Amino acid sequence: MVSDFLVRLSIRSAMFAGAITGFVFGLFAGATLGALISWFAGAIVDWQAQLGFSLGVTQQLLPLGDQVNSLETVADRWFLVIPGVGLLVGVLGALIGLLAGGLWAALVNMGVLPIEVTVYRPGEHAPRRRATDKPAPPARRRKAVGE
Repeated sequence: MVSDFLVRLSIRSAMFAGAITGFVFGLFAGATLGALISWFAGAIVDWQAQLGFSLGVTQQLLPLGDQVNSLETVADRWFLVIPGVGLLVGVLGALIGLLAGGLWAALVNMGVLPIEVTVYRPGEHAPRRRATDKPAPPARRRKAVGE
C-alpha cells in the first residue's frame, strides 16, 4: 500500500463530470421552477378573473390585465413549460459545472488543492477491520483553562 498525492488530474474528465453534475442539478431545479411558474401563472389568471368580477371592471384596468392571454398560455401549456424551463436551467447548470470542474482540475494540477490517494499494488489486499477489532484508544483529553 502506497499513499501519496495526485500529481495530475485530467482537466477534460473533470470538466465532463462537472457538466454532467451541473446538468442533472439544473434539470431538477429548472423543472421545479417551471412548475412554480406555471402554477403562479394559473393563480394570477384566476385572481384576475375574480378581481374583475368583484370590481366590475374590464381586464385592461386590472394589474397585469394586458398579460392575461400570455399567462393563460403558460398555465394551459404546463406540460411544455416545465420540461422547457428544466432543460434551459439544466444547460445553464451544465455550463457552470463545466467551468467549475475545469477550475478544480487546474487548481489540483497546480498543487493548490492537493488530493491524497492510496494505491494498492497487485496481489496486495486492503487491510480489513474485523468486528472483534478494538477501536483506537481515544486521544488524551487536555484540560481547558480553569479546570
